[in-house]
Amino acid sequence: MLMPKRTKYRKQIRGNMKGKATRGNKISYGEFGIVATEPCWIRSNQIEAARVALTRYIKRGGQVWIKIFPDKPITAKPLGVRMGSGKGAVEYWVAVVKPGRVMFEIAGVPEEIAREALRLASHKLPCNCKIVSKADLEGGDN
Repeated sequence: MLMPKRTKYRKQIRGNMKGKATRGNKISYGEFGIVATEPCWIRSNQIEAARVALTRYIKRGGQVWIKIFPDKPITAKPLGVRMGSGKGAVEYWVAVVKPGRVMFEIAGVPEEIAREALRLASHKLPCNCKIVSKADLEGGDN
């Protein structure tokens, strides 16, 4: 599973997810991609599940880029522990995703195969997504 090799601090605050994505909102490597339409935290195992679904459907042809990385630690206290006595231990890692963020990109396969593979991958993710092509995003900015 994805996680940082090392971090400056062990634990982070929750933060907020207001606004739209200003970075990573263009398709820069591939031809088609999955774009988030709502803010969410995506866990490392969900990213891996989407990657597996994507690569299995395209039968290891083409190329896949994962443009999000889980670098935020999420803590949780054990079940049945009373309040107080500090912050819990790190349970899992998430990638913070804002609306408009391109999460996965794909290239080197025909359009109908790419769209179906991205549809299968988007079912593994916890937020609503849309499948876009490079031309869709470039046409929307003008």
